[in-house]
Amino acid sequence: MAASRSGALARAAEHLDSGDFMNDLGRRVAIPTESQEPHRLPDLYRYVNDEIRPWLEPLGYECEVFDNSVAGGGPFLVARRIEDPARPTLLTYGHGDVVRGLPEQWRDGLDPWVLTKKDDRYYGRGTADNKAQHSIVMAALKTVLQERDHHGFNSKIFIELSEEIGSPGLDEFCRDHKELLAADLLLASDGPRMRPDRSDIKLGNRGAMSFDLIVDLREGSRHSGHWGGVLEDPGVTLAQAISTITTPKGKILIDDWLPEAMPPAVRQALESCEVDPGPDFPTIDPDWGEPGLTRPEKMFAWTSFIVLAFITGRPENPVNGVQPNANARCQIRFSADVDPEKFLPALRRHLDERGFPQVEIRPAGHSYFPASRTDPENPWVKWAIDSIAETEGRRPIIVPNSAGGLPSDIFARNLGVPTLWVPHSYTGCCQHGPNEHVLHHIMREGLQIMTGLFWDLGTESTPPARPS
Repeated sequence: MAASRSGALARAAEHLDSGDFMNDLGRRVAIPTESQEPHRLPDLYRYVNDEIRPWLEPLGYECEVFDNSVAGGGPFLVARRIEDPARPTLLTYGHGDVVRGLPEQWRDGLDPWVLTKKDDRYYGRGTADNKAQHSIVMAALKTVLQERDHHGFNSKIFIELSEEIGSPGLDEFCRDHKELLAADLLLASDGPRMRPDRSDIKLGNRGAMSFDLIVDLREGSRHSGHWGGVLEDPGVTLAQAISTITTPKGKILIDDWLPEAMPPAVRQALESCEVDPGPDFPTIDPDWGEPGLTRPEKMFAWTSFIVLAFITGRPENPVNGVQPNANARCQIRFSADVDPEKFLPALRRHLDERGFPQVEIRPAGHSYFPASRTDPENPWVKWAIDSIAETEGRRPIIVPNSAGGLPSDIFARNLGVPTLWVPHSYTGCCQHGPNEHVLHHIMREGLQIMTGLFWDLGTESTPPARPS
């Protein structure tokens, strides 16, 4: 029988239905790749050397494992299968590390290091984030090879083992290995879908900047009975200062934090974007945030300000005293349409103009990552939309950027490559918490979606490859 797209999709579905995919995933979940725990560093190497590398090499991939230039960071694996330099080159990305397993917090009968099926769910640490997702990508690449005997494009697979601790060394690795990672398209899977019943494509990520606001007035507290109403209270001062940043309903009042306008292509893409947080999510206040914007526009195309923590005195054991200081950790989430270099200078001017020169602004260490977004009108975006629509019979949801953190900016800035994210999890997956899981139907759909994309990438219908 001649090789065909439909044949490849059938193979992808059978790979899951037969249990073969879950056997692979079970081995990967069983390796406790907790990058937050320094003693797990050997397990990070074991994941790429003993599990991923032996799986890829029989498919014709040339694999190389690199040490991280940052102390404590996990290794990087780069696998390459070059068929024809004149054809497009695909770069896929995933991370094999996970957050702490927290075994004592999982439901009875569940173990973070044992893949366990209950109804439509497969439980295990790393299932949603990110072992099942990059396993889907690799399985789809294998499926196309089995059906067609070749890809029809050049394939590079990049796996890092430090994403859950902020990807130390990733920026430097991409900068120093531009030729090794050079590609026409980065197509990867991470994060949740907008809705469990609809596929989507994310074109980048929102950025994040954290900073501390500090009011430090004196040494030690003073008796509140004697000095209350006379000494400046840092908690009150800081609360008043923060209250000037937004209206009582969360509208940001610092113009330099906001986009001048929402790009028409972004607004158009968001018209079909539906946000479904699931039945267990708190009620969302429709009046919170920027007036006149839809919920998707607020989440994916505008700036948000969040107070992550606020402390004065000792909340666990309050004393009757006017406290000496108060601190708040704050965060801005932003789109690619604003300049983050303006954020803190604009906040300084804003507070000074309102009589709060005593409020210190201090950047919060490494708690920053830039925003990035592939242009919704990029030809690779249309190509991916058409491919998924052919596989599923309906157009995917287009999300201009993920609300969470993805390393799109690192790839775009260092490699100059458009980035598309096709996630295979959902918002109720409990990633980073106990009982992390993936859904059977999303795994099955994901295998077929990615197989369809990789099949189409091997045809003549793709955008042209970049000149070598």
